[in-house]
Amino acid sequence: MRRLFLKLLHSLKYNGRDWTVFSLSLLLAFSIWFIHNLSLNYSGFLTVQMKAACDHIDGHTAQSSNSCEVVARCRTSGYNILRSRLALNRTPVMVTLDRQSLTPKSGEVFYITRKELGESAHLLYGEKVEVEYFLTDTLYFRFPYETNKKVPVFPVLSLSFKPQYMSRNNLEIDPDSVRIYGEPYHLANVDRVFTEPIKLLDLDAAAAGVARIERIKGVRLAENEVHYSIDVTRYVEITREVTIEAVNVPSDKEMMIYPSKAEVIFKCVFPMMADVDRATLLIDYNDYIKSRSRKCIPVPGYMPEGVLEYEIVPEIFECVLTEK
Repeated sequence: MRRLFLKLLHSLKYNGRDWTVFSLSLLLAFSIWFIHNLSLNYSGFLTVQMKAACDHIDGHTAQSSNSCEVVARCRTSGYNILRSRLALNRTPVMVTLDRQSLTPKSGEVFYITRKELGESAHLLYGEKVEVEYFLTDTLYFRFPYETNKKVPVFPVLSLSFKPQYMSRNNLEIDPDSVRIYGEPYHLANVDRVFTEPIKLLDLDAAAAGVARIERIKGVRLAENEVHYSIDVTRYVEITREVTIEAVNVPSDKEMMIYPSKAEVIFKCVFPMMADVDRATLLIDYNDYIKSRSRKCIPVPGYMPEGVLEYEIVPEIFECVLTEK
């Protein structure tokens, strides 16, 4: 048998290089034929998954929670038909519908018919596909009930300053609260939303920017981002000894404060404009009465303009009440 095969190759004047060229030519011819045929138009059934969206169904979510299979006989290129049939687990096509297009069936369920499908054919199958007819008659979509409420936005902040710099105020965000939408059981435990991490490090000047709000599964946000800003100023640090004064003490009583003076560390706007020698600290008799330990924290009576921050040492003072 082997001799017979060798004789056959010899009679055909077999050459390895010739056979390689022949094989490549055959493959190229097949490729050209295949591509040509794919470019021709054919009729076939195409299937897509569809989700519905509508912003104007009062008391319901803006998107359906389910998707529906849409089958239609279409005329298009062989390439489109092949791609559609080979596609697995394709993401559903989101189609926005008018409120008038959705007919309520019961509760959370709404439906559309072939007529509404025809108006959305280009969205489902693309501009280069001609839909001959839909095999699907009616599609049912569930738009779950939803409620809404307003919750505060909490910035997730990493903040630091260069030496001798600090902020005049806390970080400001706009908006500082957003309205959220969702099914009641989704909103029940949501009392705030958070921004993505905001990193402002080694600041020596004002800063501003935009931060996205972290999404919560099952919850829709009216706003997806916030604008933030922070004012930064240079400061000088000054230490003064300030006498603690008692106020609102009844005329027949006397309140002694120990120690009677506090060391106050003032952080003031640079250049220095605040007259910190005029600062006063008070302890109110009414606060003393409410205190079980008979110890009180002094509050500013007068704090000069230009003082950004202050620290009182010690923080707590012991008070003794006596009769006159």
